Amino acid sequence: MFAIVDIETTGGYASGNSITEIAIAVHDGERLVDYFETLINPETPIPRYIQALTGITNPMVSQAPLFEEVAPKIYGLLHDKVFVAHNVNFDYSFVKHQLAQYGYELDTKKLCTVRLARKVLPGHPSYSLGNLCRCLEIEIEQRHRAGGDTLATVKLFECILKNDVDGEIKTMLKGKAKEQFLPPHLPVEKVAKLPSSPGVYYFHNSKGKIVYVGKAKDLKKRVNSHFSNNKPGKQKQDFLREIHNVSFQVCGSELMAFILESIEIKRLWPLYNRSLKGFQQTFGLYMYEDGRGYRRLIIEKMKKQLEPLYTFNLLLDGLNLLKQLIEQFELCARLCYVDKTYGPTLADQLTAVEYNERVSRAIEHLRSSLPSFAVVEDVALPKKEEKQGIILMEKGRFYGMGYVPANTSFTHIDEYKKHVTQYPESEYIRGLVYQYATKNPHRKVEFATNVSSM
Repeated sequence: MFAIVDIETTGGYASGNSITEIAIAVHDGERLVDYFETLINPETPIPRYIQALTGITNPMVSQAPLFEEVAPKIYGLLHDKVFVAHNVNFDYSFVKHQLAQYGYELDTKKLCTVRLARKVLPGHPSYSLGNLCRCLEIEIEQRHRAGGDTLATVKLFECILKNDVDGEIKTMLKGKAKEQFLPPHLPVEKVAKLPSSPGVYYFHNSKGKIVYVGKAKDLKKRVNSHFSNNKPGKQKQDFLREIHNVSFQVCGSELMAFILESIEIKRLWPLYNRSLKGFQQTFGLYMYEDGRGYRRLIIEKMKKQLEPLYTFNLLLDGLNLLKQLIEQFELCARLCYVDKTYGPTLADQLTAVEYNERVSRAIEHLRSSLPSFAVVEDVALPKKEEKQGIILMEKGRFYGMGYVPANTSFTHIDEYKKHVTQYPESEYIRGLVYQYATKNPHRKVEFATNVSSM
């Protein structure tokens, strides 16, 4: 038994909006056996643009029953049926959410007539309900009203049933088919072609623009996991509506996928990525020469146009390092802005040349303590190529990553550079590589650091 459903609502996501109208057509696979339709008082004003779209006004619903009053009837019609709708996850999320508020737990199998139509009735330019019905000469008496759209979906469903020679409906009803959870516009073939490899995936909107970037140890599994629940919140529902395509880039390892994800988020700035957008180093150690010719070290917030000698997430970390340099190389705390009291400075005792020599030694020490190394991993790439993944760090900074033939070993960093693509670096990426190298010292190849005096 199938329950073919359509609803009208006050907005686009269930957790912050309400149903204003619902229609349920019960179908036994051959004919319509029951039908229920009602306006519902949403207990909140209907936005004007939705009134214009649906024709449902505030006066129309003011005397309509509350959802609580019709919940038993709705649950009775739905709980033991297959829930069918055009873009089923939208309707199901609203009905399930509102039923749950009154103690009814809806947990049924679902069928999406958008997805079914793409499989059973291929070749149409559009699979929106209005356009598809127009192509199939199915009349919709009241478009954007629950009753009119439901009865049109009944005729569409009957057309699908009649033409389902390959048993697509039966396939989708086996267990809880993963395809049912996919966004309506995302072709299942795109998801099916995803490899079970580490990599980075990109969700595209209807115009092809990338709206989300993610990383994965297993691309196929991770992409499917995005759609394993149907949360009623605005962010989730907007996200599902936006996705029309998925592309991917295979990486040799999970670490390389982490790094590439960070790089791509900074490059593309996708709409639905939030966490890594704002992650950046906050403070830097800078050097400048004052009007008297003395080189001065200072901890400042990061400057876009200036290259720091060193970076820190916390101001305290930067001050602690600067104090160590002051003590070890006998620098002036006041010239380094650590001591802000008044009084004589080393500039009163040393010439600029003498003092700058100390600063140069401090910077040389700092740079010599920054390691140059490669993280070398065995990787499994498509076409069964035997490669090693290379993640290169030069003087404490992330340089880039790439691949070399298996069992390749170089002794100089420049030899690795020939096989590596250089990427922008960040504190986040640097932290990932250092953490991995610490936990996996056997994968670390260290190089001597050439230090040039300043």
